[in-house]
Amino acid sequence: MTEHHHDHDHGHDHDHQHGDGWWRRVGHLLTPHSHDSADKVDSALEASREGMRALWISLIGLGVTAALQALIVVFSGSVALLGDTLHNVADALTAVPLGIAFLLGRRAATRAYTYGFGRAEDLAGVFVVLVIAASAVTAAWFAVDRLLNPQTMTHLPWVFAAGVIGFIGNEVVARYRITVGRRIGSAALVADGLHARTDGFTSLAVVLAAAGAWLGWDWADPVVGLAITVAIAFVLKDAAREVYRRLMDRVDPELVDRAEQALREIPGVRDVSGLRLRWIGHRMQAEAAIVVDAHLSLLAAHEIAADAEHQLTHRVPRLTGATVHVDPDSHPGDDCHTGLSHHRRDRMAGAER
Repeated sequence: MTEHHHDHDHGHDHDHQHGDGWWRRVGHLLTPHSHDSADKVDSALEASREGMRALWISLIGLGVTAALQALIVVFSGSVALLGDTLHNVADALTAVPLGIAFLLGRRAATRAYTYGFGRAEDLAGVFVVLVIAASAVTAAWFAVDRLLNPQTMTHLPWVFAAGVIGFIGNEVVARYRITVGRRIGSAALVADGLHARTDGFTSLAVVLAAAGAWLGWDWADPVVGLAITVAIAFVLKDAAREVYRRLMDRVDPELVDRAEQALREIPGVRDVSGLRLRWIGHRMQAEAAIVVDAHLSLLAAHEIAADAEHQLTHRVPRLTGATVHVDPDSHPGDDCHTGLSHHRRDRMAGAER
């Protein structure tokens, strides 16, 4: 079994040769084959820096939006606007745990955390879900209280303007988060961007509350506040589903198909007997078992494995590491390994007698 790490952003030629001559080939066999070059490390760090930059810029943008809305809430007493403001504050604060997760993800793997600290991003996703849930409960509480204790909404033009401000602020932040998230492969950042986009549309509901109050419908404000709570609940459902899938190591089946096809197209690979993909933060890892000719030399089998690992990291987006196990075609499947182990140990024990 060999382990090779690659990155999509390194600048070497894909058809490179690892050296000419017998001694260099033997050296390649004895030395772990790695593309963990400085440019790969720099690329991974740059992705984290981009994520951090997107988070802090969006935090400032949503903070300003929420501050403007909060100021208008004080003057108008609008519950719908209060619910939207609280939601925007909660959305802005989700940048904090995600930022901490990006920082932790930069740490190198240790003997205790052999896969690194990318899972911190998934834990941050759990916190985001809890924050969204808290904002939904708070918005519902204020809306029900206003239904039981009606109050007249004032400064209607300002409330109307605040709803428009909320929509524009959230949409700008959403576009920025989604664009950066897709570029660096961060599902958490993309999901947070989609969350912000949904918040933008709930901000437009505040406009409806102001319009209803202007028409003399006193019930419009709390009712729209409850509608915003329902919208937040839908966002909560989607966010919880995404976090659950990531924690359960779910990947897009199309990525599995693409990885398997890439392995089957490699010269010398007769079959793919096993393939696993998993997300660790915004990076992906793979484990594969391939079947090759049983009569190949160790060096030849290793070269096929090296080619398989290299091609996987170039054909599957965001796959930064792969481990490939080689099985001889005379012993297909994993069931043979226990028998082979016992046979080898019995043979060794007999030789020692």
